Amino acid sequence: MISLADLQARIEQGALSPEAAIGQSLQAIGAQDRAIGAFVRHDASARAQAAGPLRGIAVGIKDIIDTADFPTEMGAAIYRGHQPRADAPVVMALKQAGATIIGKTTTTAFAANDPTATLNPHNHAHTPGGSSSGSAAAVAAGMIPLALGTQTGGSVIRPASFCGVAAIKPSYRLLPTVGVKCFSWTLDTVGLFGAGVRDVALGLAAMTRRSDLVVPSQLAAPRIGVVTQAFAGAPEPSGAEALQRAARAAEQAGATVREIAVPDVIAEAWRIHPDVQEFEAHQSLAWEYRQNYDAMPPLLRGRLDESKGGTPAEYDAAIDVTLRARQALATVLAEVDVLLTLSAPGAAPKGLTSTGDPRYNRLWTLMGVPCVNVPTLTAEGGLPVGVTVIAGFGDDAKALAAASFVEDALRE
Repeated sequence: MISLADLQARIEQGALSPEAAIGQSLQAIGAQDRAIGAFVRHDASARAQAAGPLRGIAVGIKDIIDTADFPTEMGAAIYRGHQPRADAPVVMALKQAGATIIGKTTTTAFAANDPTATLNPHNHAHTPGGSSSGSAAAVAAGMIPLALGTQTGGSVIRPASFCGVAAIKPSYRLLPTVGVKCFSWTLDTVGLFGAGVRDVALGLAAMTRRSDLVVPSQLAAPRIGVVTQAFAGAPEPSGAEALQRAARAAEQAGATVREIAVPDVIAEAWRIHPDVQEFEAHQSLAWEYRQNYDAMPPLLRGRLDESKGGTPAEYDAAIDVTLRARQALATVLAEVDVLLTLSAPGAAPKGLTSTGDPRYNRLWTLMGVPCVNVPTLTAEGGLPVGVTVIAGFGDDAKALAAASFVEDALRE
């Protein structure tokens, strides 16, 4: 993989020109993407910008995010050839930081269920996850150092785990979702993929102009609460092993680690996540579903068919649970610095009929808290499995620092 931090250091030292860095990504895309299929399209003549902390950094943009220089087709036939007039604010933030937008990465249709043809770089017989399939795969395959994705259930953290890359789903609305195809306005969050935790931290810091997000060179040992999410069902052996290994490594490196039981209202919030998501999706996708029903991707269409009976009263009750659960989670996080939990049930499923199960991600998306995937182990078939580090709302710097601590501990 290409480390953003390494590229930055080499460019600053004069050992690598920004143009050469972009050229490396173009060469890698040319060599690998025909097999992986991570990009919808890319600019083979892309050039480095003149200035900014991300000069020389090639970035892939998930194809539900508006770009003025590329079509935004959302993985759906309904939007084939659709060309936005303007860049989404997150794309402009990257450009203003000096990044080069090198292309659009694949997404499941409308960032929902219908898979892409993108393959897992570690094992082509397996899914890379979704819905940010291309972004995770492009970084994992060493084509680009940074990519944008989105998460409504588990669409950043799960593919990061399956592809063995670091990723952050930041605190809700740290990054604006204007110009991003809406699925659920309560849940949709823009996130980043990179080779390691420090890489995504540098990318997020540059985009937001928040220098406190950069992981410091000296890390304090965090207080970690392990949450097994028993309410979401048992993980596969590789998922359970990843969580145990990360907890053990962090403790051996000096962290205080203990298992935490969460209040019942938090488990209830996990249960009602779909009530919020589907009720809002019916409004966000009303034009597509009602005016273009036959052209809708089949899995998403079926999902909307099944959930069209949701009522405002059920939605309001779910929002009430959400607010109470967020308060309860803040109390839990007052006792520890971060939580450590599963990123996925296990390794990436075989085949391309499913992008995997987001059941261990959806609660934290609903809570709006920052989540960082840390690659943890390699399971059978060469498939990666990660864990998630979670901090309180707005504590993205704390989440990144603790995740970096765990990442370093796993290397020892």
